[in-house]
Amino acid sequence: MLTSVVIPTYNRLPILRKCLDALENQILNVEIHSFEIVIVDDGSTDGTVDWLRKNIETYPHLRLFEQSHGGPALGRNLGVEKSKGELIVFIDSDLVVDKFFLRNHIDSLFRAWKKLGNRKCFTYGSVINTSNFSNPNSEPFKLQDLSWAYFATGNVAIDKKLLEKSGLFDNSFRLYGWEDLELGERLRNMGVKLIKCPRAIGYHWHPALDLNQIPQLIRIEKERAKMGLVFYRKHPTLRVKFIIQYTFFHRCLWEVLTFGGLINTKSLRPLLAFLIKNGQSGLAMELLRLPLNLIGVRQIFREASLIGLR
Repeated sequence: MLTSVVIPTYNRLPILRKCLDALENQILNVEIHSFEIVIVDDGSTDGTVDWLRKNIETYPHLRLFEQSHGGPALGRNLGVEKSKGELIVFIDSDLVVDKFFLRNHIDSLFRAWKKLGNRKCFTYGSVINTSNFSNPNSEPFKLQDLSWAYFATGNVAIDKKLLEKSGLFDNSFRLYGWEDLELGERLRNMGVKLIKCPRAIGYHWHPALDLNQIPQLIRIEKERAKMGLVFYRKHPTLRVKFIIQYTFFHRCLWEVLTFGGLINTKSLRPLLAFLIKNGQSGLAMELLRLPLNLIGVRQIFREASLIGLR
């Protein structure tokens, strides 16, 4: 079986190199006679394409495609279109996998296909968050790494024909967030089963928090709010309202936990700076999530009001 690993990327060259190195060092089994790495560059401006072209011989499994900046949904769809494999594995370009990653996904899928008598399932691997760039694979699993998402494309494997039958990703998700979970809702409605595959491990790298990141994090929350309403308008269910936090419960929750916004990105800055200085950037990020969640929830209600959504 030829397996296609589809990776959209945008301005992530340093960690992308580690991502590709890890994929080229996979320990395979008889079910995987070969695999390809399909990179879709989403209009990067950091020299990603030039570097990949100059180093293409280092990555014998790599196939590179380019598109104008249009977001990960567009990139993943192009990657699927260009892929040659019968099986699609999605990861993000800031994920560094372990050496048995593909093997564990394929073994779990084969067992599930045999048990179900069909291919209406996908495997969902483990994602461990880390800010350790030099050795991301050394990060232990933490309680915060647990995920209840149904179809998160940071680490999933699925039959290509089943994926195509679902309609692929909705290209209207052009900003940050929700395009994978929206596809997940369609897969769920098709009766596709989630198969947990905790041994298919990927280490999701992101830089340790510093105060200069706060404006970007606020921008992301506002983009997530806009895309959350795109998600909800396609699937106007209570389940989706809870996923995107478009409920009065969430509005009240974050208002209460931030004392009506008194705890905000500005008032927290001295404490965040102290924690970061003392090597507690992880704790600082958890505290920052309080006002960021409030920003996101307020924005989604504001956007919904503007478009007359109830």
